[in-house]
Amino acid sequence: MFIDINDIRINYTGEGEENLPVLLLLHGWGCHGEVYRSIINRLNSRFRVIVPDLPGFGKSAEPPDFWNVSDYAGFIAEFCRILNINPAVIFAHSLGARIAIKMLSSPDYAINPQKVIFTGAAGIKPKKTFSQKVKITAYKTGKFFLKPFPKQLIKLQSKSGSADYRAASLVMRGCLVKIVNEDLTPLLPLINNDVLLIWGENDDSTPLSDGRLMEKAMPNAGLAVIQNAGHYAFSDQPEIFGKILDSYLY
Repeated sequence: MFIDINDIRINYTGEGEENLPVLLLLHGWGCHGEVYRSIINRLNSRFRVIVPDLPGFGKSAEPPDFWNVSDYAGFIAEFCRILNINPAVIFAHSLGARIAIKMLSSPDYAINPQKVIFTGAAGIKPKKTFSQKVKITAYKTGKFFLKPFPKQLIKLQSKSGSADYRAASLVMRGCLVKIVNEDLTPLLPLINNDVLLIWGENDDSTPLSDGRLMEKAMPNAGLAVIQNAGHYAFSDQPEIFGKILDSYLY
C-alpha cells in the first residue's frame, strides 16, 4: 500500500485484523519491510502488523534532504498520526532501533508502547581505532585537494566508506553520515518502557557489547543472546528467535 506523508510517497504493509493491537515494525538500514516476512507471518494472527518502508528504502521515495535520526523519528510520528495508530508493541532492528530510541526517550513524539523489541539495535557510537582515524584523515585530505577534479573525487569517494555508504545514493549517503555520527547512548536511561533486547552473539555490525550496554542503561530492559547468529538473528536462527518472541509477547 502507498500513502503520501509530507509529500513523500511511502510504501507500507498492514497485515492482521484491524481490531487487533498494533505492532509497528521499523526496519534496518538497507532493508525494507519484506525482509521481515517471517516475523510478520508469525505475529499477524495476534497483532495488526504495520511495516513502513522508511524514506529512501524499499519502494518508498527518498527524503528531500539529508535526514538525521530526529527527522526519521518525526516521520514515524506523522505516519502513526495519519494512519491513526497507537502501537502497543514496537519491533525495531538496527536503524529502526535508533529511531525508536529517539522516540521513546522523549514525550514529544507521543508514543508509549507496552512492549518494545530491539534486535541488533544501533545507536551506540563506537570509539574509533587509531587505524580508522588515520584513514579518515587521509580521506578528508584527499577530498580537500581533489575538489577541483570532480572525476578523481568521485573515484576517491567510491572507494571510501562502508559498503552501505558506497551502495547509497548521494542523498542517502548524506543521511547515513548524519545518522551514524549521532551517539544515542545518553538517551537510553530515559526509556522506561519494557524492552526486550535480542542479539546474535556473532553480530559484527552492532556487537553484543552494545546489547549489554543497552541492557544496563535502560531501567526495564532484558537481554536474550542467540548463539550462531549475527546481525540478522531472526533469519539466522528463526525458530529460536520466534520462540523468544512468543515467550515475551504472549
